[in-house]
Order: sequence, then structure tokens, then C-alpha cells
Amino acid sequence: MRVGILTSGGDCQGLNAAIRAVGKALYEKFEDDVAIFGIRDGYRGLMEGDYWEMSPRDFSGILTLGGTILGTSRQPFKEIRGPEGSQSEKVEQMKKNYKKLRLDCIVILGGNGTHKTANLLSGEGLNVITLPKTIDNDLWNTEMTFGFSSAVEIASMVIDSIHSTATSHGRVFIVELMGHKVGWLTLHAGIAGGADAILLPEIPYNIDSICRALQQRKRSGKQFSILAVAEGAISDKEAALSKKELKAQRAKMTEPSLSYRLAKEISERTGNEVRVTIPGHFQRGGSPCPYDRVLATRLGTAAAQMIQDRHFGCMMALQNQKIVPVPLGEVAGKLKAVPLDCEMIQSARDIGISFGD
Repeated sequence: MRVGILTSGGDCQGLNAAIRAVGKALYEKFEDDVAIFGIRDGYRGLMEGDYWEMSPRDFSGILTLGGTILGTSRQPFKEIRGPEGSQSEKVEQMKKNYKKLRLDCIVILGGNGTHKTANLLSGEGLNVITLPKTIDNDLWNTEMTFGFSSAVEIASMVIDSIHSTATSHGRVFIVELMGHKVGWLTLHAGIAGGADAILLPEIPYNIDSICRALQQRKRSGKQFSILAVAEGAISDKEAALSKKELKAQRAKMTEPSLSYRLAKEISERTGNEVRVTIPGHFQRGGSPCPYDRVLATRLGTAAAQMIQDRHFGCMMALQNQKIVPVPLGEVAGKLKAVPLDCEMIQSARDIGISFGD
């Protein structure tokens, strides 16, 4: 059995734990009758034939290690897919190197864009199994992706730490968290960290509504407020624009990010002193939390079982607390956004958290 493995897209906690699980489980199942090839830097390595044959030693001591020992890169799907009715040179190169390595299967760890390409390769006849990784938790048909819980833990810790300085100075603090298209991370961290307002891409905010909520807190004797803001949050006015118009408007923005614009608007309207904190890539770094180590291990060993069963063209997913295979065609190109009737949103509203709407 000859198996390739690669990680694609943004890194996150749990990648090495998943790689370890796949490798160790394959050695247990096939013993000496398996060769595992680590493909460097994601799809780029598959295109360029950049790989090495791994040994059992490569899978030792990496359970708690952040990042990915394989390296990763971003290869946008629109740059890989060829024109309608044709196939791109990049896809042909990946197919060529897959065949050159005489692979029986390739295991791909990635998020939304990665799964589009994985589904494309599966449709081209490659045996593909994928594992769902992303701190955004936005992959369709899985209840959880590894990396998400670790990122929530870090983001919550940031909000926790902001409380003391916000209280001491009586300021408004905005904590900008990752999430361009969906707000799962900000929603979870905002509730866990005790934020007073949570702004998500799924719920356009009204600046006047936010300011009213902040002023109401001040009138009730609370001198500070904390806003957890997803980097992809948009105002109600922006929500009325087309994607092209929104992109053009954001390009003209003089502030470094949405949060700085928001801070300026709040300060001008309320007179409050506003500070912005952006943890950025801290949210993707460091050792995976115990939950992610366990989830990545379960997903990785399940992938090894699928390889033994020769069940390909699927993503290993968590559904009803069980690991199950889901056809790639039911995952690729679909985004799991926070539903507006989400029970978590209602719980947050019930304790007085504002969503700016």
C-alpha cells in the first residue's frame, strides 16, 4: 500500500496530531507492507513532485506540536481549475506525480478551498480521502473541525485578559477575531469570554444600535464594554451592496481593519475611549488543546480504516459524535455559516449580549 499525505491552506492546531494518527494507524494495519509519502507544502508539492518517503520516526513526538511537519501553502481553487471544458496544467501535473509515485491513495488535510480541489482530483480518478481542518469550523457536513476548539480557547483567553485593563480604565475594547465569512469562532469565544457585544458576518450590524447598547451599559453603572468582532463582520449599509461594491468600498477604507473603523465611529458617537486588540495568527498557533488532539486522532485513524477498506472519495466527518465518511461532492463548495436561528445566538441574547442588529 502506497499512501501520500499533504496539508493545504492555512495551518492550525491538530494537523500534526492527525498526520500522526494516519501514519501510526497505517503501520498498525499494514506493518511493513505500507509506504507513506509526505508531500511538502500542500498542492504545490504535488504539482512539483516535492515529497519524501516517511518513516515511523517521522510520526513520533508530534502529537502536541503546532503547525504541520509537512508544510503548507495556499493554492486558490480558481487558479487550479482550468477553463470550462478543459483541464489546467496544474491538475495534469498533480495527476502525473500521483501516478509517478504509484499511489493507492492520497490523504488531504484542509478546509473549504482544499476540499474543492480534493473533489476535483477525486473526479479525475485519484483515490482521495480528506480530513476537516480549520479554525473557522465552517466545513459542511461535519459538526466539528480540528483546530477550532484550540482557536476558541486562545480567543477566549484574549477576551478574558482584556477584562482587567478594560475595567481599570473604563474603556471600550474591541477584540477582532478571525473569520472572514463565518462567525463560529467569534460566537463561541465571545460567549465564553463574556463579551458584551458580538458582531458576526452573518448578522449585519447597525452602528447606532451598538452605540445604544454601550450607552445603556454606562447608564447602568458599567464603565467598560468588550466587543468580540469577526474580521468579516459587515454593517447593515454594507450588506445592501453587491460583492463588487463592498470590495471597492473596503479598498478605500483608510483604517487598518474594520475594527479600527468601528472604534472611530463609536468614539465619535459616544465619546468613549476605544481600544482595539487583534490577536491575529496567535489563534492558529501553539499546541492543540486536548479536544483537538482526540478529534484529530479519531479522524486520522478512521481515514486509515477507509484506506484499508478501499473506500475513497470521502471526507471523514463528525456527526452525532461518531466519525463517518461523507462523499466529497456533498462537502466541496458548501459553507457552514452560523444560522440566524442558532440556539447559541438566542442564549447570548437571553443574557443581554448585543449583536448590533
